[in-house]
Amino acid sequence: MTVAESTRGPLLILDGASLWFRAYYAIPDKLRGADGRSVNAVRGFTDMVASLITKHRPSRLVVGLDLDWRPPFRVALVPSYKAHRLDTSSTAAPGAEEVPDTLTPQVPMILDVLAAAGIATGGAEGLEADDVLGTLAHRERTDSVVVVSGDRDLLQLVRDDPAPPVRVLYAGRGLAKAELYGPAEVSAKYGVPVVNAGPAYADMATLRGDASDGLPGVAGIGDKSAAQLISRFGSLDALMAAVDDPASDLAKGVRAKLVAAQDYLKAAAPVVRVVCDADVELSGPDALPAVPADPERLRELAAAYNAESPITRLIAALAAAHTA
Repeated sequence: MTVAESTRGPLLILDGASLWFRAYYAIPDKLRGADGRSVNAVRGFTDMVASLITKHRPSRLVVGLDLDWRPPFRVALVPSYKAHRLDTSSTAAPGAEEVPDTLTPQVPMILDVLAAAGIATGGAEGLEADDVLGTLAHRERTDSVVVVSGDRDLLQLVRDDPAPPVRVLYAGRGLAKAELYGPAEVSAKYGVPVVNAGPAYADMATLRGDASDGLPGVAGIGDKSAAQLISRFGSLDALMAAVDDPASDLAKGVRAKLVAAQDYLKAAAPVVRVVCDADVELSGPDALPAVPADPERLRELAAAYNAESPITRLIAALAAAHTA
């Protein structure tokens, strides 16, 4: 490895919708653009990106997008998957996600800012942003990776081996309180084995369930017992092999719970695990630009979206990331 390679910044991969939802709710919906539309998410998200660039000084940056927020293959396996988030009030867009009325128009505005700045976005047909992040992190073999999301499921991506390392900046409580996780931190926080902390976290989450995604989990198995079972057996596959083995020393009550949930666990495991071999398409090169791709357009957007301050901070962050 050359000196230049060793001092390169990481590949920073952002969970777009996760962050702009948080930006929307973090800033009161009082700000308006030149045409009267709400711009709180545009301003907040742009500030988030500027802050993340300033802190991590990435060499490359991609914002992952949901091209299908509720992929059919996941719904087919577990019909309750994200069902509680469906917008049941709209007949014009069946299957759409329930999103605040003043947030929806801001998403194209955010994408306009990213395009003018020269920041790449990435999506995979029929898949969620989680799968985009998972694929980009899994296949990276040059730069260290920092994945930024408010979704704990992405903790399954942490790794030290094979190099380069993958870390997850969990922003569930906002960017100011974000926590950086690697295998050691996931192991310490959730009680799963450090040697396979990422996959073990996914297995634990499958057992435990996740109400926010409409995944009920195994009845009677909570965080602590799920972690203990995965720590003891190493993986969900090994645990279920023990369930099928009459000679294994699983407690009778635990065995009964897992036997009753076998069909659910078989279906839920591929729902919880992110896709790591998706056909991800990027909007352009992922190298972090030192200057905006289209400065004039970015200035126009700054004025139109009442976002001069955050866009100025974004431009300054791009420049600073390229200084020694």
